[in-house]
Amino acid sequence: MPGTMRTLRTLVDSGEFRPPLTAFAVTPELREWYVDNDAEELEYAAMMEAARGSLRLLDEDGEAPRRRVVITADVPDAAVAVRPDLDRAAVRIATAVPVRLVASVHVDGPDAEPTVAAAADAILEADLGDEDAQFLVDEAEGHELLWYASQEIAPLLELF
Repeated sequence: MPGTMRTLRTLVDSGEFRPPLTAFAVTPELREWYVDNDAEELEYAAMMEAARGSLRLLDEDGEAPRRRVVITADVPDAAVAVRPDLDRAAVRIATAVPVRLVASVHVDGPDAEPTVAAAADAILEADLGDEDAQFLVDEAEGHELLWYASQEIAPLLELF
């Protein structure tokens, strides 16, 4: 699921994400689009789609720290509906996602903040095909997301 540091704060404070939730997963459309059929590569591609979704959330929320956040969770298949009309990897989650289902979070490091800030400001133009804006988004995507276990979310938030 795409998020922001403020999204993580909401998760810690409330104990869950409430539906409807847009997330990204390995969907039939993603499998068809992606050349490599390796499960890890497909999961990484879905995570990168979620990271791009995080840029869209950062564009909307001018107060959140400029770091992409991706939350991975083990959600029952019955709660997930594929939404190819939104994106090749998009899904909707119809049930609450409690913190106990969160497997890990992936967050940009501090060195990525200036690049992510520029990409968040340019994401809508990139979505509309602006090549200069796409360059800024590509630069942000060049930063690897750091991995944190679910029990590290609260300590991570103390840094902000």
